[in-house]
Amino acid sequence: MSNERNEETASQTADLKRIMELIPHRYPMLLVDRVERIVPGESAVGIKNVTINEPFFVGHFPTRPVMPGVLIIEALAQTAGVLAAISLGKEGAGKLVYFLAIRQAKFRRPVEPGHQLELAVTVDRARGAVWRFSGVASAGGQVMAEAKFTAMLADE
Repeated sequence: MSNERNEETASQTADLKRIMELIPHRYPMLLVDRVERIVPGESAVGIKNVTINEPFFVGHFPTRPVMPGVLIIEALAQTAGVLAAISLGKEGAGKLVYFLAIRQAKFRRPVEPGHQLELAVTVDRARGAVWRFSGVASAGGQVMAEAKFTAMLADE
């Protein structure tokens, strides 16, 4: 394996500023605080620090705040979007990532304020603009949710 290839597949990270350069989401819909262990074309792990200040907790549910499952899946998808953008390099600049399908979504445990979600995504297949991912959201070593999803990368 050439040195160039080693650098290309080396693990990378993305802080909040870099995430906002790569995907268009902003508060309150930006659901990833940082992305760790990015292996372009293969996998990434995002982090979401869940706090009581999240706007969705006002109504979901006032007496027992629980992060909506669809937002957990969205956080996985945003992590996948960062992975895809980094994997594509200059070719990924200015692309939006749209859901095409969500399959086998399972919600195992409620995500509550104080949890730190670890959002692990892997590329199952990437063909042109269509990418398939598997994702697992966990907190404290326990699986909270998981899903397989397909996304399309498109120009803004």
